[in-house]
Amino acid sequence: MPALASRLATLQMPATIGMSIRARALRANGYRVISLALGEPDFATPPDAIDAAHDAALAGHTKYPPIDGTAALKAAVRGKFARENGLEFTDSEVMVGNGGKQILFNALMATLEPGDEVVIPAPYWASYPVITQLLGGVPVHPECPEALDFSLTPEALEAAITPRTKWVILNFPNNPTGATCSHEQLRAYASVLERHPEIWVLCDEIYEHLIYDGPAHASLAAVAPHLRDRILTIGGVSKSYAMTGWRIGYGGGPAPLIRAMTTIQSNATSGASTISQAAAVAALEGGAELVQVMRVTYRRRRNLVVSALRAMRGITCAMPHGAFYAYPGIAACIGRTSAGGRLIETDEDFALALIEEQHVAVVQGGAFGMSPYLRLSVAADDDTLLEACARMSVFCDGLR
Repeated sequence: MPALASRLATLQMPATIGMSIRARALRANGYRVISLALGEPDFATPPDAIDAAHDAALAGHTKYPPIDGTAALKAAVRGKFARENGLEFTDSEVMVGNGGKQILFNALMATLEPGDEVVIPAPYWASYPVITQLLGGVPVHPECPEALDFSLTPEALEAAITPRTKWVILNFPNNPTGATCSHEQLRAYASVLERHPEIWVLCDEIYEHLIYDGPAHASLAAVAPHLRDRILTIGGVSKSYAMTGWRIGYGGGPAPLIRAMTTIQSNATSGASTISQAAAVAALEGGAELVQVMRVTYRRRRNLVVSALRAMRGITCAMPHGAFYAYPGIAACIGRTSAGGRLIETDEDFALALIEEQHVAVVQGGAFGMSPYLRLSVAADDDTLLEACARMSVFCDGLR
C-alpha cells in the first residue's frame, strides 16, 4: 500500500468525536447512554432561517457561491460586527467560510511557516493545536489555572512570546472552561501585544452571546483599535443560533489577511453553501429572540449542573461565566479504583470508566490541555442533565 503523509503521524481524532463514537456504539448495543461530550446546542434552528433557506432554494440560489461569501451575508456580517462589537469593516475585510474552523484553518495556513509558534492558552479548544501542528507550527501553552478562574495573566502571555511567535489565539467565552474576559483584561493583553508588532492575534468569539454573569462581552479589536490591523475576529452561527449543521462561520480583519485567506479557501472548499448563507443572513438579522431564550436556559442548566457537581465526592467545579460547558476538577479521584475495577490514573481513565459503568459520556480535560479535569456540555434538557449528574454521583461514591 502506498504511504500516507508523515504529517498524519501526530494527527488524532478529536476526543469529543471519539467519545461520541463510543456513546453511539453503546446505544447500538441497547444501553441508555447520556452523552454530554459534544458542543451541540439542543435548540432548533430559528424558523426564519429555515424559511430563508427554503426561499433561496426555490428562487434558484443554488449555483456556485462567491468564494468569500454572498453579498447579502457579508452585509449582514458587517452589520452584526458594527451593531454588536463596535467594529466597522468593509467588504474586503470580511469573509465567510464553512464553519468557524475553516476560518481558523485559512488564517493559519495563510501565515504559518515551519517552526512558527502559536500561543494557545490552556485549557483550549482541541482543534487549535492540532491545526497548528498540521501546518508545521509549534503550539505554546501558557496555563490558565482554576485558581484564577481559568484566566490568562498578562505575565503568562508575555512569558509565552518568543522571537518565533506568529500568532496569539484568544478564545472568550472559553471552550472548555466558560471563562470570560473583562475590558480591563483585554487592555492588559493589548499592552503586552503592543510590544510585539510582528504578531497576529486571533480572537475566537463564537460563544460571545452566551454570557451569564460578570463582564459583558467585548472584542479586543474594539478595546484596542490601534491593534486592529493585525487582529482577526472570528464568529459564526453554530452556537448562538443552533445552526451547527449549516456550517457557516465568518471572520473580520485586515484586508491583506482576508485576501490571503480567501485564496486559500478558493483552492480548498470554495465558497460555503448558498442555501446555508441565506439562512445565516436571517439568523444574524432576526435571531435575537432565540439568543435570549438560549442564554436564560443555559444559565439555569449551568447552575443546576455546577451545584450537582460540587456535591459529588472528590469533585470541584469553578463557575463558568459563559459558553455551555462545565469543567470540573477530579484531582481527588486520581489513584482510586472504580466500582467496576478500573484504576483511575488519569482523567481519561475516569471518562472511560464513567461511560462503561454508568453510560455517561464526557470528555477528559487532557484533550483540552489541562488535567485532571472533565468537560461536560450543559446543552441538554434538565431531566437529562439531572439523570447524568445522578449517575456521576453514583460513580464517584463507588470510587475506592
